[in-house]
Amino acid sequence: MAVLVTGGAGYIGSHMVWRLLDAGEEVVVVDRLSTGFDWAVPREAELLVGDIADQELVEAAIHRHGVDAVIHFAGSVVVPDSVADPLGYYLNNTVKSRALIESAVRTGVRHFIFSSTAAVYGTPAEVPVREDAPTLPESPYGTSKLMTEAMLRDASAAHDFRYTALRYFNVAGADPRLRTGQSTRGATHLIKVASETATGKRPFMEVFGTDYPTPDGTCIRDYIHVSDLTDAHYLALGRLRAGASSLVANCGYGRGYSVKEVIETVQKVAGVGFEVRLAARRPGDAVSVVADAGRAHREFGWAPQFDDLGTIVRHAAAWEEALKGRNTREVHPSHLARHAPSTGSQVA
Repeated sequence: MAVLVTGGAGYIGSHMVWRLLDAGEEVVVVDRLSTGFDWAVPREAELLVGDIADQELVEAAIHRHGVDAVIHFAGSVVVPDSVADPLGYYLNNTVKSRALIESAVRTGVRHFIFSSTAAVYGTPAEVPVREDAPTLPESPYGTSKLMTEAMLRDASAAHDFRYTALRYFNVAGADPRLRTGQSTRGATHLIKVASETATGKRPFMEVFGTDYPTPDGTCIRDYIHVSDLTDAHYLALGRLRAGASSLVANCGYGRGYSVKEVIETVQKVAGVGFEVRLAARRPGDAVSVVADAGRAHREFGWAPQFDDLGTIVRHAAAWEEALKGRNTREVHPSHLARHAPSTGSQVA
């Protein structure tokens, strides 16, 4: 058996590949390297450079490796960009996911883990938000993910196919062993941006909106360490392999921090101050989103190990130091023979 990881050269995907390899799994990665990096994929995994909508490529890989599970990360993830380019997001996140799901069904893959998002809730009426709360996304990004959840639900009802959709909250941090981390140029994740500013990679950072109905006027989010998130995926996979039914589950810690609180924590951990400029709100940003992750705890025994904002920030800052001089899209020679031609456009 093997696991196919889409977007495995990206931030969360590369952590997932390492988690699977650490558990002794065989792994094959499909990634177009539009935002991911060849070097982020361990040499023990096969890397196929291509698009998830290339069904010939995907299905050949599934047959060749005996894939029994797909973990799907590939997609576009920037909320304001989705407002500016909704059709691009529906193509990358929904249309291409449909092709991937079809490939999984056609080749008899029975287990599918989907990287969904808390953005499907919009600004929930109650926090912490549970999975049965109304889904009222406030951006095309959130809607594109919700549409894929619906496709998985319907495909599962029609075929011998079960899935888990994990709704992430705000993912941050890096592998504690510094094997991989958030490496994307121009990333918009708050802890990543603040860490880059603290290490001098950015001259300043911006806070988008200080007039939200929160204690300090800035948005509140539930930040989850990327390694805890990949553990949740692996536990969810084990649950499906044991014969459990399809599931939607939140992945967060159940505690929110404001933008200002996060910046203060980064400055404290780094031991430096940096310039913070105030800017207008961005389109599509929800006010406050915090998880009720009780279902993940109950259904697959998820027990986070890094539930501490300071720890998340320390790992993110350590990765920024490790990343210096390494942020390149050059293909490693060891992967050249395994590359397949890419088609279409895929963000991972």
